[in-house]
Amino acid sequence: MDLNNESLFDNAMSRYQSGEEASELIRDFEEITNSSPNQSAGWTCLSWLQLLCNKHRDALKSARIAVKLNPQDPQSRINLSIALLETNSKGVREHIDFVKRAVLIVPELEKELKDSINDGLSRKPDWDSLKKIQTWLDF
Repeated sequence: MDLNNESLFDNAMSRYQSGEEASELIRDFEEITNSSPNQSAGWTCLSWLQLLCNKHRDALKSARIAVKLNPQDPQSRINLSIALLETNSKGVREHIDFVKRAVLIVPELEKELKDSINDGLSRKPDWDSLKKIQTWLDF
């Protein structure tokens, strides 16, 4: 990611963390992923925003790209699992099992992932697929 994209990414993340609506940030992350298509963090964030905005098919595509670029990232795998559930697609268990193993190996990940899930539920309280993921991960 070049410096301009990095500052765009940091700015968009800051706005999200300050409570800006997901729909207002999608365009920024589309720009980030268009100009840095091999940067998995941009795809991970884009898929999360798309899920929050009920753009499930778009989120599925973005999450698959994020996992392909960085298969070790548990947040990407959670996003992909949610998108798979939302689109009635198969393959969720593989990703949930990966996240469980990752948390066993790196216990510090659990807090970060719990925070992400809690953020999602605070923004979208009736998010049933995220609640399923939360239950399956024992969070």
